[in-house]
Amino acid sequence: MKTFLTFLSLLLLQSLSSQTKLEQDRQAIKAMCGCYEVQFNFSETFKHAQDSTYTPSPDKIAGGLEWVQLVEDESDKIAMQHLLIVGPEERKQIVKHWRQDWLYQNQHLYVYDANKHWKYQELPYDEVIGQWTQKVYQVDDSPRYEGTASWVHVDGKHYWENTTPAPLPRREFSIRDDYNITLRTNRHELTDFGWVHDQDNKKILKTEDGQEIVLADEKGYNTYTRVEDSKCKAAQDWWTKHSNYWAGVRAEWQSVFENKESLSMLKSIDDKPLFMHMFELQDQEYNSQKIKNQIRAFLK
Repeated sequence: MKTFLTFLSLLLLQSLSSQTKLEQDRQAIKAMCGCYEVQFNFSETFKHAQDSTYTPSPDKIAGGLEWVQLVEDESDKIAMQHLLIVGPEERKQIVKHWRQDWLYQNQHLYVYDANKHWKYQELPYDEVIGQWTQKVYQVDDSPRYEGTASWVHVDGKHYWENTTPAPLPRREFSIRDDYNITLRTNRHELTDFGWVHDQDNKKILKTEDGQEIVLADEKGYNTYTRVEDSKCKAAQDWWTKHSNYWAGVRAEWQSVFENKESLSMLKSIDDKPLFMHMFELQDQEYNSQKIKNQIRAFLK
């Protein structure tokens, strides 16, 4: 079966070469959907901190099954929700993971500026012609990072690459507070086995006077190896059950973004971050007003 799935991936890569550029882009983005065995790998590479007591983060290696659900498929927007499957076979649990939206020729960005603050930025149209913006969201659908670039289809390769500031990843913000920005270079590339999320990151301390100090570099290399969709049935069933709730959450966040204003968020309320509140509300009686009230409570 694995050989057959590899064959299908190769057919997809070959078919991309015969399509128009826009069709190639859309097909490449949607090719990231499906069921995957995921391997997450992160390691600090170069230390730049002048402080001799600086301690590098430990290497991070983890894996699991992940279902990438196609949520929206429009001519100028493709949205995909990642769902991580954890636990033993008899007690599988679903973790709502990150979400990635792709917008064609998008002019509106929320650029991370440290300490849970995002600056609204409008780009000139002539700077985004032919480009796709990748908007990445937290597990509670709050903003994370965004960047715009062109998909590249050349010499049998299909990839998108961009550099943009982002908050600390979950594996870091719980163990260190000596930096407040991750400058991420993200490369999404299709392969014969699925796709790769290749990262070259800088850990940056942005001071109150605006100075940016690079403490260290980090390499991330996450592989998504395609497996049968049936292996991710638990995640598919979970999404069927909870998709209406999260559609309401996305709609409320969209109403916030449409204000086209910079935004700042609280870290927690009642000692709980937003994602804990949203996950609790998911399993209660909810409506659009409750969702709105919970999200707006975190906006400064």
